[in-house]
Order: sequence, then C-alpha cells, then structure tokens
Amino acid sequence: MGKLAFVFPGQGAQAVGMGKDIVEADPEAKRVYEAADEALGMALSRIILEGPEAELKATYNTQPALLTTSIAYLERFQARYGLKPDYVAGHSLGEYSALVAAGVMSFADAVRTVRARGEFMEAAVPSGQGAMAAVLGADREALKSLCASISGEAGIVELANLNCPGQIVVSGSVAGVQAVGERGKEAGAKRVIPLEVSGPFHSSMMRPASAKLAGVLSGIEMARAAIPVVANVNARPVQDPAEIRSLLVEQVYNSVLWEDSVVWLIAEGVDTFVEFGSGSVLAGLIKKIDRSVTVHSINSLEALEKFQIESV
Repeated sequence: MGKLAFVFPGQGAQAVGMGKDIVEADPEAKRVYEAADEALGMALSRIILEGPEAELKATYNTQPALLTTSIAYLERFQARYGLKPDYVAGHSLGEYSALVAAGVMSFADAVRTVRARGEFMEAAVPSGQGAMAAVLGADREALKSLCASISGEAGIVELANLNCPGQIVVSGSVAGVQAVGERGKEAGAKRVIPLEVSGPFHSSMMRPASAKLAGVLSGIEMARAAIPVVANVNARPVQDPAEIRSLLVEQVYNSVLWEDSVVWLIAEGVDTFVEFGSGSVLAGLIKKIDRSVTVHSINSLEALEKFQIESV
C-alpha cells in the first residue's frame, strides 16, 4: 500500500440537504452542525439541511456550509476507521477543511473565518463587474498567454483554477472573460462555459478581499500542522503557521493549483485519496489526472458505511 491523502471540496459542491443522513444517524455529526450555528450565532444548519437553495448559494453561507459538512463526515469516518492520512489538501475553500483536519485551526475559528472570507469576496467587486468561465481542452501555457494578451486590451482575465488536464477556470472582468469565450480556440479550447458565480474569484480583482482576510487571520490562533497540508498557491506541503497564514491571504487572488497538487502528491507516493463532503467533484478531477489511483468519496452515510479499510 502507498500513501493516503484526505481531500476536501470547495464552492460549487454544495447541495441543499447535504449531510442530512449523517446528522440524523449520528449525534456527534449533529454536534458539528450545532457547533457551526453556535460559532456564527445563526441557524446555518437550517440553511444547509432545508435551504432555500438561493440562501445556501450566497458565498458567505456556502463557504461555512461546505466546511461544516466536510468536517462532519470526516469526524464520523475517523471515529469509525481511525485512519491518519500522510497528507491533506483542499480545493480553494476546501483548504480550510484540510487545515482543521491537520489540527491547524479549531473548527469554530475556521467556520467564522470562512464566513468572513465569503463576505469579503462577495463585497470585493461590485455585482455584474466580474465573471468566471470554465475553459475545456485548452493548452495551459497557450491559455495563460491569451489571458495576458486580453488583459492588456479588453480587461483583466486570469487563470483561476487549474483543475485537471483540459479543464481550467478563468476569472476576471466581464469583458475579459467574454473575450476568452470569443478567442478561446486560439489556445486550443473546445468549449468555454460561463459559470454562475457572484464574483471573479481567484483573480487579482480579489485583492481587496485578501487584505481584509489578512486582518481576520492575524487574530486566529494557529498550531503547527500535525499533517502536511498541500497548499493551493504553490502545490507544496506546508506546516508552519506563519507560512500557512500568508498562503491563505495569497490564495484569495491567486490560481488554485489543484492539478499540480495532485501530481505532486502522487509523485510522493500517494495512491489512495479519500474525499470528504458534498458531491464527488474532486474524485472526478483526480481520476482525470491519474486513472491508476484509488479515490473514495465519503459524501453519504452509505458511502461511509461501505468504505473498506482493506482497500487502503
């Protein structure tokens, strides 16, 4: 058996009712949801379990909701199987779930931080001025070059999420993202799909949000990571609290190097990934990066119960 990594999804994986089965079956999981409500002084659990969807999709609710769901599944899983990973990683917002799993931040602090992060990201760019789009089939370097060219002419557009071969998300001004839609074929793109998001996340337009987040993070107590956390910004493991703080600030306006992170983990000997939380987005991306690895998605009580410890 090779090494084991736990991974955590980010925004876009949310669904009304996520975690309902585990909350109803497990008092400990229910306590995670109650702890989130207590940390925020609001009924986040009601929004997660009952909706409405529009309320859950608000960035400042989505972020703590996904974190809460991921940690509830993780805690139930660890109580049952007692497995300790060699590494943890999360996609964008998911990095905070990874930090909780690694013992860097308390769950309550993480919930409050991502709620603030969502508010800052929502407020950073006036509504209707930013956009994001998924670019399928493009060459990474060619797309980076095209974005640089468009940024100098039409408006800012940058690589936001490097998800897997042939799937890159771009982010920036409405005009910049539209121009990528019109000229994507120059970088080999087969399709450019506009995304329903409330802002140009992971672009330089998010710098105002990162500055505010730095203020919040400076007041959060962080411990040295008990498990190396592979950071989005540089796709390398980090354990030092000061470095983690700095990378979290940069993460808001930098590219999420997810493909690079997974490639690095596999090169380090990871052959089994366990994804915790809503959906199975990361499982799909990891399989597109390397079909030979094993990926489990712990996204329901049934998936958790069916997990075979022998398979790890």
